[in-house]
Amino acid sequence: MDELEFMRGRVYGADHDDAGPRPGRLYVELVGGPLDGLLLDVTGRPDHELREGVALATEIGAHGPGGHTLYTPRAEDTRRFDWRGDTP
Repeated sequence: MDELEFMRGRVYGADHDDAGPRPGRLYVELVGGPLDGLLLDVTGRPDHELREGVALATEIGAHGPGGHTLYTPRAEDTRRFDWRGDTP
């Protein structure tokens, strides 16, 4: 199993040993970029993040440790957030 296959279906920011989705939580799928295939728990997130998108910390983006990657919701499918680029 390669790294991309291993990450698919796992929740961004979850404990490595228990990274699967949990019942009663709301998730969106991250599409493209360094976090492709991960799920993002949006339960309780502010409405503006669900409309405008999020900047997520990641060490595997273009800027390495300390960098962030940007994802915004798809207009036609708000269950998926598309990658928009990386930022320091």
